[in-house]
Amino acid sequence: MLKGRNILLGVTGSIAAYKAAMLCRLLKTSGADVRVVMTPLAKQFITPLTMATLSKNPILVEFFDPENGAWNSHVSLGEWADCYLIAPATANTLAKMACGIADNLLLTTYLSARCPVAVAPAMDLDMYAHPATQENLEKLRAAGVAVIEPDEGELASGLCGKGRMAEPAQIVRSVEALLDQKKKSLAGKRFLVTAGATIEPIDPVRYLTNHSSGKMGYAIAEALARRGAEVTLLSGRTCLPAPEGVRRIDVLTAADMYRAATELFPSTDGAVMCAAVADYTPAEVADRKLKKGDGDLTIRLCRTRDIAAELGRMKNDRLLVGFALETHDALAHATEKLRRKNFDFVVLNSLQDPGAGFRGDTNKVTLLDPSGAEELPLMCKTEVAGRIADKIENLLR
Repeated sequence: MLKGRNILLGVTGSIAAYKAAMLCRLLKTSGADVRVVMTPLAKQFITPLTMATLSKNPILVEFFDPENGAWNSHVSLGEWADCYLIAPATANTLAKMACGIADNLLLTTYLSARCPVAVAPAMDLDMYAHPATQENLEKLRAAGVAVIEPDEGELASGLCGKGRMAEPAQIVRSVEALLDQKKKSLAGKRFLVTAGATIEPIDPVRYLTNHSSGKMGYAIAEALARRGAEVTLLSGRTCLPAPEGVRRIDVLTAADMYRAATELFPSTDGAVMCAAVADYTPAEVADRKLKKGDGDLTIRLCRTRDIAAELGRMKNDRLLVGFALETHDALAHATEKLRRKNFDFVVLNSLQDPGAGFRGDTNKVTLLDPSGAEELPLMCKTEVAGRIADKIENLLR
C-alpha cells in the first residue's frame, strides 16, 4: 500500500531508536522511498550508518554539511514527503513540537511539512502519564498530528506500564491508514485534466507542435486520482504511460481536444487545463507530402478555438484551473489570463527560471488567484502536482 510513497522518518534520542531500523526496513519493503532525519542525540542510540544502509539515502542531522556547506533544506524535505513519521518521539520532542520550537533539523522540518504527520511516542510510564506530556499530545492532535499510541509492557527503566513505542509493524499499518484516509479526500469528485502537446498537420508527414512532454499534466492527474477522484486525462502527443486509476483519452489536434473537452466538462466537478494547445493551425492540409522547391514556402495559419475560454463560459460552479507559460511580463499576463478566462487560479511557469519549463522533472511555479500570488520553490513536478491538488481541495471545501 505504500508503493511509490515518500516517507520521511524522524528519529529522536530514545532507547527505542533501535526499533527505527526495523521500521525503516518495513517501510522500504512496503514499497516506500524513505529518507531519515535524526536529532543529534539520536546518533547516540543508533548510528547514521545503519539508517543510511537501510534507507538507501544519506542521513540528515545538521542544517548544513560542514564539509562543503551544502544546505539541508527543511522546506524541501517537507515538500517531498507524503508523510512525516517521527518514531520514536520523545517527551522533549513532543513538547517542542507542541510549542513550535525549532532548534534542530527534525523540528524545523515539522513546522514546514504540508503532508500528514504522525508521531509514535516512546518514554517511561511516568513521563507519558505526566499532565504536561498529555497536554502536549492533545495540542498536537488538535493541530492534526496523528498520535500512534504506545504499548504497555516492560520499559527500559525496569518498570511496567504504558510508554513502549508501538511495534514497527503496527506503525506501518497506521501510516498506511493515514495515507489511505488522505487518498480518499477527493472521493466522489470528477476531474478533467488536459496534458501534452497538440499537433497540427501540414501534410501527411509534417506538423506544427511544441516542446511539451506532458509530465506536469500527467503528475496532476495522478495526484488527483491518488486522493480518490475520478480523473479523465485528455492527452495530446506524449510518450508517457497513463497513471494508474486514470482514464486516458488520446487526441491529436487542438480541434480534437476542443470537441472532447467541451463534451466532457459538464459532467465534472472541475478541470485542470495543463495541455500545451496550439494557438494556430494550417488553413489547408496537403493530402500529399509537400516537396521541396527552389523558393520559400508560405503556410497560412488560422486561429484555433480557445478551449479554456470556452470552459470558462461554461463553468457555473465548477472549478477551473489554468496554466500560463510566459517569457516576459509573466505576472501581468497571467493575471489578465486569470480574469479573461474565468479561472479559479492559474499556475504560472516562466522559462526564465533554471530547472523549470519543458521536458524536465522539476518545475518552479507561482499559484495565482484573485487574492494574490504564492511563489513556490523549485521542486519535482510530482511535488508541484501535490501542491496544486492541495489548493484544489481547499477551494472545493
